[in-house]
Amino acid sequence: MRTSDEAYFRTCVAQERRLAHLLGHHNIEELHDSAGVLWEGNQALPKWTRCWEACGPLIPRYKLNITYGRDAEDHTITVGHAIVHCSEQPSPDHALRHAIVKAVIHLLEHAHHKPNQ
Repeated sequence: MRTSDEAYFRTCVAQERRLAHLLGHHNIEELHDSAGVLWEGNQALPKWTRCWEACGPLIPRYKLNITYGRDAEDHTITVGHAIVHCSEQPSPDHALRHAIVKAVIHLLEHAHHKPNQ
């Protein structure tokens, strides 16, 4: 079941903020009436979940494998450990970007939790 446009937008921005934080950007400001956020140097936070120009480079950078499947009720997209149901997104295109961002977040979170060797 899809959420409202406002809730969907908030989910997108939350994932983008989480990814920016994991990439080492901690000075992130939220602007009340704009597309969300700015980070260090007054650069716009990349719209990884909303724009292919931002999301696309994540695929080769993190060597992501993308698979498409079909479960009993829904089309799914799997990227690494991230599984996204297309019916929960505005389109399969949106679902793919969400899966990519979720996969990168998962990779970075687990890389930060590995013990030093």
